[in-house]
Order: sequence, then C-alpha cells, then structure tokens
Amino acid sequence: MPTDSSGPNIPASPNRFHEDAATRLIRGGSEHPDLDAGVAAIREVLATLPARPGVYRMTDVRGDVLYVGKARALRNRVANYTQVDRLPLRLQRMVSQCRGMTIITTNSEAEALLLEAQLIKRFRPPYNVLLRDDKSFPFILLRTDHDFPRISKHRGARKAVGNYYGPFASAGSVNTTINALQKLFLLRSCTDSFMSRRDRPCLLYQIKRCSAPCVDRIDKDGYADLVRQARDFLGGKSNAVQREIEAQMAQAAEDLDFERAAMLRDRLRAATFIQGSQAIHAEGLPNADIFAMAVKSGQIAIQAFFIRGGQNWGHRAFFPTHTEGLEEAEVMQSFLAQFYEEVPPPRVILLDRELPESDLLAEALKEGAGGKVDIAMPQRGDRKRLVDQATRNAVEALDRRAAETGTKAKIWREMTEFLDLPEIPQRVEVYDNSHIQGAHALGAMIVAGPEGFIKGQYRKWNIKQAETNDDFGMMREVLARRFGRVMEEDPERDKGLWPDLILIDGGKGQLSAVMEVVNELGVEDVAIIGIAKGPHHGRDGREVFHFPDGREKMLPVNSPVLFHLQRLRDEVHRFVIGAHRDKRSRAITASPLDEIPGIGPARKRALLLHFGTASRVRAAALDDLVRAPGVSETVARAVYDFYHPGG
Repeated sequence: MPTDSSGPNIPASPNRFHEDAATRLIRGGSEHPDLDAGVAAIREVLATLPARPGVYRMTDVRGDVLYVGKARALRNRVANYTQVDRLPLRLQRMVSQCRGMTIITTNSEAEALLLEAQLIKRFRPPYNVLLRDDKSFPFILLRTDHDFPRISKHRGARKAVGNYYGPFASAGSVNTTINALQKLFLLRSCTDSFMSRRDRPCLLYQIKRCSAPCVDRIDKDGYADLVRQARDFLGGKSNAVQREIEAQMAQAAEDLDFERAAMLRDRLRAATFIQGSQAIHAEGLPNADIFAMAVKSGQIAIQAFFIRGGQNWGHRAFFPTHTEGLEEAEVMQSFLAQFYEEVPPPRVILLDRELPESDLLAEALKEGAGGKVDIAMPQRGDRKRLVDQATRNAVEALDRRAAETGTKAKIWREMTEFLDLPEIPQRVEVYDNSHIQGAHALGAMIVAGPEGFIKGQYRKWNIKQAETNDDFGMMREVLARRFGRVMEEDPERDKGLWPDLILIDGGKGQLSAVMEVVNELGVEDVAIIGIAKGPHHGRDGREVFHFPDGREKMLPVNSPVLFHLQRLRDEVHRFVIGAHRDKRSRAITASPLDEIPGIGPARKRALLLHFGTASRVRAAALDDLVRAPGVSETVARAVYDFYHPGG
C-alpha cells in the first residue's frame, strides 16, 4: 500500500530494481499497449481530481477492483501512477491492468485511512496487503437489559444491550474465561426463555457455577452485587475484587457460616486460576494490544497479544498476503488499519517497529477507542519485554507455519499424483447430501485449497426438485445448481470460482449422476472423483476412489494422502450434518401460521396466546378471530380465508 502522502512508494532511482527483459518490455511505452492503456485511463480521471483527501479504487476491464489506496491529496497521489518509469515492477503490472478508477473524497486523511481499510476488506484486491484471517473475534457480553444479566460469548455485530469485553484471541480462550467467571461470580449463562421456564435449579447451580436467580435462590440486589464485581474484575480491578471476597470470607468464618465461607473460598480459587493462567505477565499495563513481526523467506507473521485490565486475553498469529515488494513497516501499518476496522482499538498499541504514518493511524483510531491512542515502540522496561516476547512468538509461529506448509505441500503433491491430476489443484470442492428418510433434504459443498479450508466459500442448498429419497437425483440437482451459478458468475474462469477438483462422497452411482450433469453442461476439464467406503464398509479405514473412466484405486491405511482426503470428506460431513440439524430444528419450531401471508411474528403470537394452539386458530369462526387482542378485522379475514378458501 502506498504510504507517502504525496504519492505511491516510488524508489529514488530505477536502478533499485533488476532490469530484466520483462521489466524493459513494461517500460517500453508503445512496446506495451496494455501499459499505455492503463496510463491513459488514469490520466482521464486525473484531469478532474481535486487536491483533497480521499480514497481511490483502480479497476480492470471487467470492473474488478485491483487496488484501493488513500491520499492526503488525490490529484498528487494519482498523478504519480502516470510516471511509469519510476514505478516498481509490481505497480507497473497493476497500471497495465487498470482501465478505470472510482474516487471518493473524505473530510480528512484519517477518515480516508478508515475507509480504505473497509474497502480492502470488502473487495480483497490483489495488489493490497490482505489480512487473510477474516473470522470475527469473540467477546464476552454481560447484558444490561435484564434484572438478572446473562454472561455469554459473543461474535459479530454488537446489537445486544450490554458491556462487551475483548477481543479474545480464540473461542477456546473465551470459553475458558467464561467457565472460570461462572465459578467466580455465579452469573447465569442461560437464555432468557430458558430461565423463564425453570421451576427448579439446573445442573449449573448444583456444580456451583450459577446462583440460580431463575428460582429465587438469590435476590435482585444480591445478583446485582455479583454483576458489579464481575464488571470490576473484567474492567481491570481484579485485585480489589479479590480483597472484597477475602473480606466477605473472613466475615462468614467469624459468623460461623462455614458453608458460605467455603463457597467464597471456591470463588477466590477461581479468581486465582484466571490470573494464574496468563501466558504473559501484564500486571500494571492498561488496555493494550501488542504486535510484533517476523519475516523469513518472503513470508510474514504478525503476532498479537491482547491485554485488558492487566490480564492476557490470548494471542494469535496472522499471516498477511500480497506483501511482495513492500516495506515491512508498510505491511504492519496496512495490517493494523484492517485489523481495527472491526476490532475496537485500545488506548495503547505497542509495536516492535516505527510506522511511516503512526500519527495518522492514531488519529484515525481515536474515535473507536474513545480517546487518544498511543502507538509506541518501547525501548526499555516491562513494555519492551512484552514486545520482545511477542517477537519471539512471531518467529516461532512463522517457523511452525513453514514446517506445516512443507508437510502440506508434500501431501498435496502426492495427492495430485495419486489422483492423476495435471497440476496441484488450487480449489477443491467436496459435496454431500443429508436427509432422514427423505425429510428436510439438503446438499452441501465445502471448499479447500493448499492453504487449508476456505470456509467463506462453503455453500448449502435446499433440495427442491429431486425426490427426497433419491440420493443420485439430489446430487444431480446440487451439481446442476452449483455449475449453473458459476457459469453465470465466472464465465471466463478467471475469478477463482471454478473448481480444479471435485470430490463426491459416494461410489459409482453418485459419480455417474455428477458426470451426467457436467456432460450436459459441457464441462470437460474439471477432475471428478468419488470416495466410497472400502470392502469392509470402512471398518478397516480403507477407502475406494472411483474415477470417471471406471478405474478404482486404494491407498494404504497409514497413507498421509488417505488421511488428508478423509479429512476433506469428514469436513463436508460435519458441515452438511450441522446444516441439516439446524434445518430440522427450525422445522420443529415452525407453526402452521407461518404459511399465512401477511401474518408476522407479533400477530402470530397474539393468535396463539388467545387460542392456545394453531389447530384452534384453524377451527375458529371469523367472529372469534376478530375478538382476539391485537388482531384487526382485515387480519382475521385473511386467517379465516386461508383455512376456509371456499367460505
């Protein structure tokens, strides 16, 4: 990402780059018409650009976004892309593909920086540094809209009313913390509807992880006191909370209330567990994030530590992509801008290096942090030791990834050879169906590549046309809908949406059904393999791989390639079974009233509360429907006509 306020990162001299034949071809102006066309497209936009802050998007001939950049002065920044002799080879390639630009002006450069990060995450352009891990971070949510607030794990948009604590590095770290907090503060974790139906305490009360407000084992004031302590603890006042519990325990012992004293002793142990489980010593440090980078053989790892209230809430390594030819500090700044696009920034950010525009980034993050953000590179003391520890973790994460990548690459090469593929597949799609005696039939697809599962590309389909007890027909329908969609969305096969390999969970029958579909659509260059249980129905771990030409192959039971292919098949099993379970659950809770046009949740609830069951609504006379609270004559007539079309 260009960071110089006046233009892209252009070297002082072209001699900085190796002058090979490809470079000379691109530098040749009229010798390379694509580059001339790109420069012409940029100059056409340049003529109308203001000298104001803003964001620009470069697009190719199809309108796909190539690059997103921000500028303090748009005219100055964009003008530098027309000076092709001074551009790095990477940016020359980008200019040669550019055929249009979209411009958005902003009130300040800080605002442009935030917008740039949003657009990069949205469009994922090939010439921007990309934060590959796009999974949202988990938080702890302590609700405030209930007399007895619930504590729970939360991901995604913050629509619920309450206090959010995080981010935590992983679901595992937040689950561990919530379990300990339940022991410490005895707060409920159940849903409001579950709580309202209880007439006796649940198991969590028996194992001393809840105070059972659902059945009045604690009053409102007592529970509010627990909530206050939890907020103080999560807000960084853990020592004060411990002293308060110690005083309560001593008082209970003095009053000879040994049962209460023992309960408070257990809560203190839970507090000690939370503080003792910290992987790094962060006492005295306010809310802060720590980042350090490791670079080796062109690969980059960025290690993050999340410190909140003196407690370590986990750490995670990130591996940004599209970093070739960029300065390390530039990569770090682009990474941070994207990282904090969704995660609320703390007031302190500690780094292992200086950023080219740290003041601008701090200004951009100020609103999200609720005040001034201090971005610093500590030189001594405890903060320096924390950064050094993050650096060591980054190096170790990069070494682990290199080792894993080497193993993965070997397995993918061997898989390619075993399946007789011309080259290593970059996109593998695995398909499976799920139903119970034909009910709630559903098809699913998972996607994997050499870097692992691509969960954002997973898809599922409700079976619409095939007989729901016809596995072959279901597979035909799923593949027909999948290929019909991809032929429409990516007809040129240049967006990465076409599979190189399709794995079907099934034998000859399922494979034949799929081949019928692809042959009808004229798709001839996608490898398709069926995976079926071996001669002993998989009890010995064997699998039979069916090829379209009728061949069958097997692998040794201890083959890493077999384990890899089984893992792909097991992942689609997991995904389709989970989707099918959700579909069944929705069907179980569905009401016949859902089928009536114009009847929303509120009116459905009013009818059910008044009549008791859906069958009584069906049998009700028009006059009875009109008398139901919240039901107008028009709605009553719609309900009556739905059940009595002839009357």
